[in-house]
Amino acid sequence: MAKQILAAHGINLPIVTTLHGTDITLVGKDSSYEPVVTFAINQSDGVTAVSDSLKRDTYANFKIDKDIEVIPNFIDLERFSKKAKDHFRKAVAPNGERLVVHTSNFRKVKRVQDVVHVFNRIRKEIPSKLLLIGDGPERHNIEQLCRELDLCDDIRFLGKQDMIEEILSICDLFVMPSETESFGLAALEAMACQVPVITSNAGGIPELNINGVTGFMSNVGDVDDMAKNALTILSSDESLKKFKAQALSRAKEFDTHVITPMYEQYYAKVIEASMAMTR
Repeated sequence: MAKQILAAHGINLPIVTTLHGTDITLVGKDSSYEPVVTFAINQSDGVTAVSDSLKRDTYANFKIDKDIEVIPNFIDLERFSKKAKDHFRKAVAPNGERLVVHTSNFRKVKRVQDVVHVFNRIRKEIPSKLLLIGDGPERHNIEQLCRELDLCDDIRFLGKQDMIEEILSICDLFVMPSETESFGLAALEAMACQVPVITSNAGGIPELNINGVTGFMSNVGDVDDMAKNALTILSSDESLKKFKAQALSRAKEFDTHVITPMYEQYYAKVIEASMAMTR
């Protein structure tokens, strides 16, 4: 609409639309929003998506006649990096327990109950604690599940946090068993803080998590396999150190300084094409 208003005054303003996930996987699939989303995408001068998976979903669910450029999410490695928080770790895990972490909006699609079940299996083999960051509609059910499994002494509900990187810095393993993810930015944040990841293989996650290198992937809902893979990483200090280093190495490929030029080049391409049309 902004573009059309400006065009009425003789101003040509190229518009680039970036698809992140829920705009396609949730909002756009609502029949009342679908025509608006379709119109906005097709009327854009350029369209980007954060993963090949999201690009495929967009073409599958909407009548799109625009080319979609895949440019992955990026991360600020100056902010998301391992911080020296040994005192914090000692307070949470005074006896040297392994620290498992999950962060999300506690919605059903995040399958937080699977995180608890995976942790329950880990805890039976290795002394460990679970940190749950975030809040949302499923939190009450997750708290009830923790009581049913008698895990309350080893799980901390931390709620919403602004300095997530400080919590990630003391952790050993990140668990993200989501039913769907367009990219998996929370997993990337963990990897940047040298935390290997246990994830599902849904959506765009395989484009980020390298199975057996930065962590492991399992089918959605396969908590037994996720727990087995988690124990592979946590079973020894040597194994954990290796996966931590590999997670960080992978995260560096998504550094802001690597991805920003991709956007700049794409914007320049869109501007050039728009100018050519007005000549």
